Amino acid sequence: MRAVVVRSYGGPEALEVVDVPMPEPGPGQVRVRVEGAGVNPLDLFVRSGGIQTAGLAEPREVTGIGVDIAGVVDAAGPDADGWRPGDRVVGLSVKLADDLGTYAEYAIIEASALAPAPETVPGTEAAGMPLGALTAFQALDRLALPENGTLLVTGAAGSVGGFLVQLGALRGLRVVGHAREQDEELVRGFGAAHFVPDTADLAEAVRAAVPGGVDAVVDPAGLVQPAQDAVRDGGRFVPIVMQGAPPEARGITNEEMYGHADTIQLAALSALVDTGKLALRVAACYPLEEAGAAHARLAAGGVRGKLVIVPDGSSRPDSSAA
Repeated sequence: MRAVVVRSYGGPEALEVVDVPMPEPGPGQVRVRVEGAGVNPLDLFVRSGGIQTAGLAEPREVTGIGVDIAGVVDAAGPDADGWRPGDRVVGLSVKLADDLGTYAEYAIIEASALAPAPETVPGTEAAGMPLGALTAFQALDRLALPENGTLLVTGAAGSVGGFLVQLGALRGLRVVGHAREQDEELVRGFGAAHFVPDTADLAEAVRAAVPGGVDAVVDPAGLVQPAQDAVRDGGRFVPIVMQGAPPEARGITNEEMYGHADTIQLAALSALVDTGKLALRVAACYPLEEAGAAHARLAAGGVRGKLVIVPDGSSRPDSSAA
């Protein structure tokens, strides 16, 4: 079968499509025929060798790429928690140092990291959900803001930002969405009560909408200090991993977090998709051979929605605004 790997860390050109033996599921694992694998900033971090630089993994001869997955169970190992061939699933496999990732025709994933896929969307769309939606869900859980609490979301038209706005609004929060001016309609459609364009002074504009500043901010755009400046004294700041956090000041607590697999939360997110309460957005699909182009596109910024690797080579036009 074919898979995307890195043998020499570097830029998008470091991604290679290679033929590898069909993997076999072990105890508690399943093999999934991949319909789609979302492209995440984490994938770029792994490809560039960031996992070694950060001391998260030892140097390897071959590293698989990809953590998001949507597809169909092809085979189940012993004790695979009831998953059977033919089950449509979504999952998150955060194995940053493994021979095989989810950019592949088939992938091995822990049964405990899977959930039923949404029934109302194809796998190519569902593939954009796991890491982004789980990161947003878990950030909101960490904050545990009360109903009518105020939350600033930077990069609110992006993947994680869009999930944050939607899920925050569903929890009864008053969300301030920050994005490019042309994205206002989109962000308000997600449920944002207020909108701040990226051309405005962030702290000033947020405090005009929410006197005193917001209770908390989640910062997918990596603005860091300007985002913290919009938080009230004693509030909370959640950076998305790899973006960093400013020094704590004015009693504001920085709460670094990592998105992680959670089958119960992922099932709840699938249910929200099926009831029409959570929108999934795919900007473009790429075959395995064009994974490097997908990485370059994500690195260039301005992607609205998710880029998805599709092993069978099917694609759709790029609908993201540059």
